[in-house]
Amino acid sequence: MSGPRDTDAALETLFHPFATGALAWPREGGALFLRARDGWPLHARPLPGLVAEQSYKPAFDALQRSGITTHGDDVEGTFPLVLVLPPRQREEARALFARALMHAGPSGVVVACMPNDEGAKTGQADLARLAGQVNVLSKSHCRVFWTGARSTDLALLEEWRVLDAPRFVAGDTLLSRPGVFAWDRVDKASALLMQHLPTDLAGEGADLGAGIGVLAMDVLARCKHVQAIDLYEAEGRALALARQNLTGRANVGFHWHDVTQGLSKQYDFIVMNPPFHAQSRADRPDLGRRFIEVAAQALRARGRLIMVANRHLPYEAILGERFAQVRVLADEGGFKVLEGVRA
Repeated sequence: MSGPRDTDAALETLFHPFATGALAWPREGGALFLRARDGWPLHARPLPGLVAEQSYKPAFDALQRSGITTHGDDVEGTFPLVLVLPPRQREEARALFARALMHAGPSGVVVACMPNDEGAKTGQADLARLAGQVNVLSKSHCRVFWTGARSTDLALLEEWRVLDAPRFVAGDTLLSRPGVFAWDRVDKASALLMQHLPTDLAGEGADLGAGIGVLAMDVLARCKHVQAIDLYEAEGRALALARQNLTGRANVGFHWHDVTQGLSKQYDFIVMNPPFHAQSRADRPDLGRRFIEVAAQALRARGRLIMVANRHLPYEAILGERFAQVRVLADEGGFKVLEGVRA
């Protein structure tokens, strides 16, 4: 129950009203925690009936390891208390506020917390627009706010609950939704990789951190000797979209998986646009390095890694350690496309 999440200021502030006595945990009926994360506040006192929902696999796994009942997708039913850690993306956050109020029923309390520099004031105003006046406390550069006597704007609730619904983007070629990475476009890094993708990739491959399936779709369209490709993605909402974008392809596998934990299969090639953020704004080059390590371990002899990254991220050293041959396929627009070949 200890680790890096013990310094999660938003999670700690979310439970501040309960620590001060401003709010009481429900005596019955339990509570739903949307976008839940594990940390010491969930274990500092009994929280009977707590149910968590989290679509991001590393956070989901951490909650389950702590013994918390956790679901990866939409939980059903109403609860007297709904806790929320809203995302930064505003349409997704507004849809989440609407869902929280629906799960709280006519009399339940919705409690949300956001860091001040990630839209706390805006989030507070949005919840107030939906539910009426809210109560507020501040702590650790975060703001926790919760509903009081409810005066829900039902028309606005109906409008906001579908703000993050899946829709076609990028010239109606991709199904996406607010909140997933680069949701309304093909991001520049992936576009550069696709521009310089070797067309002689063959055999069995994988896309690590596959998102909504953009790279995998391009590989299958351009590399005629690819027999199969597996998509690995930690964000369940993105993977569900990838399934639809690649529907009908018998040679595609989908894995809701934390790549940093390693892979259980071997491949002839791997493509990836690895993440360099987790669930915060801070750069995490260690994630990209770990993706490279996992890719090297999962590639067969002479297997190839084709990846793209921000130019400033220092990946060449670990590529040199893990691969017999490394070369730069492209370096432009602030991004670089790199190839590594196993011995």
